[in-house]
Amino acid sequence: MSGVASIDCGTNSVRLLIADVVHVGDDEVQVVDVDRRMEIVRLGEGVDETGAFAPQALERTFEALRGYAEAIEGHGIPLGPDAVRMVATSATRDASNRQVFIDGVREILGVEPEVVTGLDEAELSFVGATAEFEAEAAEDGESRLSPPFLVVDIGGGSTEFVLGGDPSEGEGGELVRASLSVDIGCVRMTERHLRGDPPTDEEIEAATADIEAALDEVERVVPLREAGSVVCVAGTATTVAGIALDLPEYDPERIHHARVGADDLDRITGELLRATSAERSRIGVMHPGRVDVIGAGALVLSRVLARTGADFFTASEHDILDGVAWSLV
Repeated sequence: MSGVASIDCGTNSVRLLIADVVHVGDDEVQVVDVDRRMEIVRLGEGVDETGAFAPQALERTFEALRGYAEAIEGHGIPLGPDAVRMVATSATRDASNRQVFIDGVREILGVEPEVVTGLDEAELSFVGATAEFEAEAAEDGESRLSPPFLVVDIGGGSTEFVLGGDPSEGEGGELVRASLSVDIGCVRMTERHLRGDPPTDEEIEAATADIEAALDEVERVVPLREAGSVVCVAGTATTVAGIALDLPEYDPERIHHARVGADDLDRITGELLRATSAERSRIGVMHPGRVDVIGAGALVLSRVLARTGADFFTASEHDILDGVAWSLV
């Protein structure tokens, strides 16, 4: 196997990672990035209200996947299950007409999308986000961040929490200690609560109450305050990190592993929620497809960090895509 392709289709975006598999020893390989792409397709548009995919949302998604199929084959990777894996997450789990989506993906990519559970999604994100930290510890005995790691993946429809990676558990210890997925994604919270431009105080209070109730549920399963490090993945966290760095445009190399303090996060969240859509669109690092949902995502992120008691979170550009690529290897 010389290359693999992983695709993550969420509520808001569909993303592609093409990677080379490089052998560095008799029994060791590395997965090296070749191409990363992201398209905002809003597959989950209206799913929270109607329970079904909208025809226009399906077509936007299929169009993006056709472009991805061309890129995969252009890199010499054959379409099909041997080297391509696609996972589909929250919106697909919720949609009554998901078979239409599955059939369309099979026709384009030669594989069926795997409608993973929230727990599977969390574990794949965990592997993708923490592999570098585990490698650092293996090489020099210490990592830039201390375990156990809490990986938080804020998506469009849901947010995944997974705690694990504590080497003190020794050989035989499980990589993942606890995980849970709850329905507090940035698209879902926006459609459900934050409808004003900008949202009203009452709308923000309602969204906050919804998020806090979900976090109560999370804490019954995942001991958030036991985290040694909080690692946040996906577009909300990386966009907030770019804003905190005051970048004129999105720069993944500078954003990857950037630290954002709790005070900066709260300040940015307040600014995003008070801003109009037009004002948010003028932020240099903002992807146009995140303009209307970034306030809700930042609100989720700020409430999560407050629950952990941590002073900062670390943003990671590596996430479920990387976990899926490693699963192919």
